[in-house]
Amino acid sequence: MIDAYADPGTPDRRSGRRFLWWLVTRQTGRSVTGAVVASVWMGLTALTPYLLSRAIDDGLEPGDGPALVGWTTAVLGTGVFNAWLGVVRHRTMTQVRMDANFRTVKVVVEHATRLGAALSRQVGTGEVVTVGVRDVDTISRSLTVVGPGLAAVLTYGLVAALLLPVSVQLSVVIVLGVPLIAVLVGPLMSRLQGTETDYRAGQSVLTARIGDLAGGLRVLNGLGGKGLFADAFRRDSQKLREQGYRVGGVTSWIQALSMGLPSVFLAAVTWIAARLAAQGAITIGELVSVYGYAAVLVLPVYFFIECGYELSRGVVAARRVVRFLSLEPVASPPDAPDAPGSPAVLHDPESGVRVVPGRLTALAGARPAESEAVVDRLGRYAASDVTWGDVRLDEVALPQVRERILVAEHGADLFAGTLRELVRGRREPGEETIAGAVHTAAADDIVLGLPDGLESAVTAQGRNLSGGQRQRVRLVRALLADPEVLLAVEPTSALDAHTEAAVATRLRTARSGRTTVVTSTSPLVLDRADTVCFLVDGKAAAMGTHRELLGSEPGYRALVARDLEPDGDTETSVDGEVVR
Repeated sequence: MIDAYADPGTPDRRSGRRFLWWLVTRQTGRSVTGAVVASVWMGLTALTPYLLSRAIDDGLEPGDGPALVGWTTAVLGTGVFNAWLGVVRHRTMTQVRMDANFRTVKVVVEHATRLGAALSRQVGTGEVVTVGVRDVDTISRSLTVVGPGLAAVLTYGLVAALLLPVSVQLSVVIVLGVPLIAVLVGPLMSRLQGTETDYRAGQSVLTARIGDLAGGLRVLNGLGGKGLFADAFRRDSQKLREQGYRVGGVTSWIQALSMGLPSVFLAAVTWIAARLAAQGAITIGELVSVYGYAAVLVLPVYFFIECGYELSRGVVAARRVVRFLSLEPVASPPDAPDAPGSPAVLHDPESGVRVVPGRLTALAGARPAESEAVVDRLGRYAASDVTWGDVRLDEVALPQVRERILVAEHGADLFAGTLRELVRGRREPGEETIAGAVHTAAADDIVLGLPDGLESAVTAQGRNLSGGQRQRVRLVRALLADPEVLLAVEPTSALDAHTEAAVATRLRTARSGRTTVVTSTSPLVLDRADTVCFLVDGKAAAMGTHRELLGSEPGYRALVARDLEPDGDTETSVDGEVVR
C-alpha cells in the first residue's frame, strides 16, 4: 500500500469519474491482480455446474465408477482451489480499497495544508469533515468494481458461452436477461446520485452547526441564545432526516432488486430448462448444469448491481473531493514586487486605519468582528486595498508577507505535543528566549504548574489547559515567532484584570521598537497603547491615546467604561482566567 511519507501523486481533478480512475491507475498492478483473481474465482464457480453435469452424464447415469470418481475429484479440487483464491481475492481487494483510502486522505490533507488560512475562508468545517471521513470511505468502497465488478461481467459471458452447446434458447435468455436487469436498475442509480448529493450537502451544514454548538455552548448559555440555536439545529436535522429518508428509499429499492431480480431470473431459467428436459431436448446432467449455471449467475448479477450502487455513490463522493481539491490558495502575482526594505506604514483605506511602524496600536470597536475584519485585511487574509509603504499588500510576494506579518488569532489551533514543541514553532529558540516570552505572556505559572514544565504533554487544542492558559500559550507562540508586525486579536480577553494588566505592560516592553496591533476594549490594554483607533461601523472614527479619547469621544468612553464601573459581578482569577 501507499507509504505514509510517499508522494501520493497528482490527482485528476477534471471530474469525479476521472478521480476514481486515477486511484485505480496509481495501483495498476494490484488492480489488475484483483481483477484477474476475482475473475478466475468467479469463473471457477461458474465451471462447477459443468463438472457436476459431466459426473452425472459420464459417470453416475451409465454406472461408470472411474469416470464418476474422476469428475467428483475435479469438483473437489476446484472447490478447494477456489476457496484459496477467495482468500487471495479478498486480501487483494482490501489492499486496493485501503490504498485508495489513504491516498485520498493524503491528497486532501496536503491540499488543506496548502490552502492554509485560506481554507476556513473558502469552505466550512462541516464540508472538510464530511470529505475527510465519509466521502473518503465511500470512494474506497466504490473501487470494488475493479475486482468483483469486472469478474461479474466476464462470468456472465462465460456462462452464456457454456450454455450455448446445451440450448440456444437458454443462452439467449441469459444474454438478454442481465441487460434487462441493468435497464430496470439504471434509473434508480441516477436518482441515487441526485439524492445522495443533496444529502451530503445537508450533512456538511449540520456537521458545521454541531461544531459551532460544541465550541460556543458556554457563550450561548451566557447570552441566552441556546434555545434559538437549538431550534435552528432541530430544523436542519429534521430536513436532513427527510433527505436521508429519500436516500434510504432509493437504496432500499436498489437492494431489493439486487436480491429479487436474480431470484426471478433463476426461476425463469430453471423453468425453461425443466420444460426442455421433459421434452427430451437436454439430458438430466445438462438440466442439473443449467440449474447450477443459473444459481451461479445470482452471484455475478448481485455483484453487478452492488458495484453499480457503490460506483454511483463513489462518483458523488469523488465530485466533492474534486471540488475541494479545486480550491486555490491565495497566490502572489507572477511578477510580484518586493516588500518594503524597512518597517513601513500599513494603511487600510477601507477603515482608515494607519499602523505606524515601531508602535503599539490598539483597535477598539463595539463589534469585535469589525476589528477582526481590519486585522484580516492588514494581514492579507481578505481581499483589500491595503498598502504597505508605497506598494499594495496584495501585490507583494505572499511568502514575504507571511514571514514579516503575523496574525495571532484568538482561537488559533493548538496541536498535540509537548508545551515546548507547541510554542517554539519552526524556530529553535534558546532557553532564555523561551523564558522571556513566557514571562511576557504571564505564563510562568503554567510552566511551573505542569508536571514536566515545558516538556509536559499538551493535548490537541490544549484541552488539558484552561481557557486563560490556552490564550497565554498562543501569545507565547506568537512572541517567539518574533514577526516584524504582530497583529493580535483579543490576546487578553480570557484573563483576569491583574494578569491582563501584567501582560499589557510586558507586551509593550517586549515589543518596544517593533510594530504591534491588538484588538481590545479593555482599558487596561488600551491605556498602554501608543495609539488607539476607535472604530465605529468598521471605520476609524477617532485616533489618539486612551486618555485623549476618554476626554474627547463620548462613544469611546461609553464603550470602554463598562470595564471600569463596579458592579456585583466581581471578577476573580483562577490560573489567570476570568471567573464570574
